[in-house]
Order: sequence, then structure tokens, then C-alpha cells
Amino acid sequence: MTHDWQFDVPTAGSKHLPPDARYMEALSSQGYAFEVAVADLVDNSIDAGAKDVVIHFLRDGDQLVSLLVVDDGKGMDDPALDVAMTVGGRRDYAADALGMFGTGLKSASLSHASAVTVVSTTKRTRTAGRRWLMERAMSSFQCDIVDPDYAQTLIDRYDNKRPIEWQGTVVRWDGVKDFPKHGGGGQTDRYLHRTINKLGLHLGLYLHRFLARDDFNITIAAEDVRTRTIYMNFGVEPLNPFAYPVPGHPEYPKAFRASIPTVGDITLDAHVWTPKSNLDEYKAVGSVMDRQGFYFYRHNRLVQAGGWNNFRQPEQHLSLARVAVDLPDHPGDVFRLTVKKAGVDASPEFTTALEEATTDNGQTFLDYLAAADTVYRDARKRAGTTRKPVLPPGKGLAPAVRETIEDELPMIAYEEPIALRWQKLDNELFFDIDREDRTIVLNQHYRAAILGGRRGGLNDAPLLKSLMYVLLHQVFEKEYSGSREKDNLQLWQSILVSAARAELDKVADDD
Repeated sequence: MTHDWQFDVPTAGSKHLPPDARYMEALSSQGYAFEVAVADLVDNSIDAGAKDVVIHFLRDGDQLVSLLVVDDGKGMDDPALDVAMTVGGRRDYAADALGMFGTGLKSASLSHASAVTVVSTTKRTRTAGRRWLMERAMSSFQCDIVDPDYAQTLIDRYDNKRPIEWQGTVVRWDGVKDFPKHGGGGQTDRYLHRTINKLGLHLGLYLHRFLARDDFNITIAAEDVRTRTIYMNFGVEPLNPFAYPVPGHPEYPKAFRASIPTVGDITLDAHVWTPKSNLDEYKAVGSVMDRQGFYFYRHNRLVQAGGWNNFRQPEQHLSLARVAVDLPDHPGDVFRLTVKKAGVDASPEFTTALEEATTDNGQTFLDYLAAADTVYRDARKRAGTTRKPVLPPGKGLAPAVRETIEDELPMIAYEEPIALRWQKLDNELFFDIDREDRTIVLNQHYRAAILGGRRGGLNDAPLLKSLMYVLLHQVFEKEYSGSREKDNLQLWQSILVSAARAELDKVADDD
């Protein structure tokens, strides 16, 4: 029996299905990077009109215990706190607000901490506080009311213009998953140096337009909870990805207009960076492939740093091309922002508009890409050498090393990278070559001696691994090894095994 297709699905009533309490677990498992999660909290501070934001890592001796984000924004009373701590809580966002979905505070916090406490005060209301404890949130959606006396004590830690004077908010994370479990042996100091630097770069980049203003500051510091001693106190500097001293092409930047039927005209501010730049504004944004492409802004907040959004594949010759795009207030289905505000999904309507985008004098967006490509190639020619393309470096090499290799050498496009890993091998071998998995395998037996007592990790021994990549990448770029190459491999194997055993002997003597 056949039926005509029904374009609307018929229904027979409705049923109320509230979310299971485990929804909180799903909400907190969205893959927030630590710095992305903290940036989400700072967004809330900006929406609250804050002029000063302080990010404090709290330590008790060698042990990190909490993270606080403190601001001098307008603060919240009890009803506003309840809305802020409700998942997807309804609130009226200002037209230029950075918040969108009502989930950022909760999902960002609980993805990295077992408890998030929010304490706030306004000029007209008493201090109030709420706490989500992940364990209770998962079982019953029960949000704790913070003792008013403690809430005031927490606010008082940051009164007297540090930064709270009359109003403000403190967000406290406890049980932070990223914190070292054992802080001895300098582990906490190393973690703080690494994390604060990475966090500062991230905030400096994604909030650079706000930080460039005279009336907005972010400070990151570590504080001892017992002595109140402040460590590593520094202000976050704006990291403007378009702040080149001289443009790479004399005719750029230029504004292109892309007409999108469902949204209207979008302006594309196309830039060509100075070749071979060593500025952080160029190199600290990401790898050669990552930092080219579109830089999308929403209400002056960077929400995507690089990428071509299915318009084309990234390639070495476009590494100087960066395009600033301010998203419209009503993007429809053309631009969809992720909950983490760490990327933009653009529909095919946008990529089609790019092919027809032009300047006022008729230059096309494709002309811009050709100009950026030419600047890069001409700079290589002026260097006096033409380097042969190589297979890209992959896992096992420190990101900074991979970036330098990608800067210095053209990459063979669309090829799997060469990875490096430690593995158990016969002690007569220092390395092995796995062509099928495109991996340089290093002998685990010699790892501890080479690291010299330092802790191992995925990207350890960067000097050795860099040399091994330089030595062996050509092996993977050929279908087979000739007799001369095989002899070289045997020679390198013998010398490296001898050197590694010398390292082992030195460790034994030191013991």
C-alpha cells in the first residue's frame, strides 16, 4: 500500500521531558582548552562593564589550590546570580554583548574544575554567592547558596581598588584538573610559567581590540593564600594579528565587499604581512598553515584566528594572507559560532560570495590571494635559494620546532606528516623507520639517558628529534632506498648507538 509523502509530521499530543541531571556532565565535556575557558569568563566581565580583570592562581606553598577571576563590573544581585548560574538561563543580552547561549560560565568552569563559585556585589545590594559542585550538579541540579559572611570575605580580599571598589564579581574554581597533583621539585613554578604565558598570549590575541583601549586591563598573577605574596604579576598586552610595521605589499590592505543574499554585504579587510617576520603578532598566532586566512570578529572579540572555512586549502605560499571580517549582528545561518567561541562555521553561501567579492575599483578577492602568493615567492627568491619541498613534521616534535621548520621549508601539500615516537627496539638500534605509519621510531632504552633525568613527554628531546627529522625526512619522500642511502643509514645507526651508550655510561658514572 502506498501513501503520498507528508511534508509535515503529524503529532498526537506532547510530553514534558526535562533533562537528566547527567546533562551537566555532557555540558562540561565540550573540549574547552584551559585558556579558552578562562577567556569565556573574561567575556562575562567585559559584558558587565569591567575596566579591570584580575586572574589569580592561588597557591599554598608548592600546591596550587584555586583559580580566581575577579572584575570590577556592575555585579549581580540574588535574582541575577540565579539566572547566571542556571544552565541556559534567560537573560537580556545587550546588542553588543559577547555572551550568547547562557552556558559559557557553567560549561567553561565545570570542564576544568570540580566546583565553581560565583560571588558578586552591587552598589545597592548585599554580597551574594552561588556554587555549583559538579558531583551534586550531576545528581540533582542542586546549586548551593554561599554563606553571606564568606561571600563578603571573598569580595573584601579584592576591595580597595584591587580591583573591586564598590561593585564587582569573583569567580572561583576549585579542584582544577589541569593543576599539578604534586607541586614539589619546581613543578608548580614550571606549570605557572608555561600556563600563564600561554593564557596571556591567548587573551592578548582574542581580546586585543579591548586591551588596546585605555580603560580596560587584564592582570595575571599567582598569589600565596597564606602570606598574600604576589608572584609573576603582569599585565596582558594586546596581540594584534594585523599589527605589521610595514605591509608586505604596497597596495594593501584593501577592503573587499562580499554580497550575501540572506545577510547583506560583508566587508573583507585583506592584509599581506611582511615576509619573514619574527614579531609575536605574526608568529605567536599559530603554525604557518593555521595563521593564514580569515580572522572573524564578533562585537570586537576575535572568535576565529585563521583558516579558510572551506574556501580553499591552506598552503605555504599564502602564509602572509590574513583577512579581518566583522560578523554581522544577525548572521542568520551563514555564520554559526561554536559555544566555545573558538571558531566559525560558514555556509556555502559565504564561500560563493567570496568568489565574486570585489573592491570598489573592481579587483577580485582572487586577485588578492595571487598578490599574497607573489609576495611570498618573491621574498624566497630574494633570499637567493630555492628549497625543495619536504614532508611536514608531525607529532612528537615541539610545536615551536614544527613552526620553524614550516617557516623555513616549503611543505609538500596534502601529505601525512612525519611523526616521532619512542618505542622498545633491539639495543643494537638507535632508531627505526616505519614507512607505513610514516614514523621515526627512537629506541626507548636510551630515552632516560638522553633526557638527563628530565621528565619525558610527547614532545620531549626537541634537539635530538629535530636532528632526526632533518636527517631522515628524505627517506620517506622516496619510494625506496638505494645502496648509498642504505649505507648512510647504517653509518648513522652505528654512530648514534655508540653516542647513546656513552650517555648511558655517563649516567652510570654519575650515580
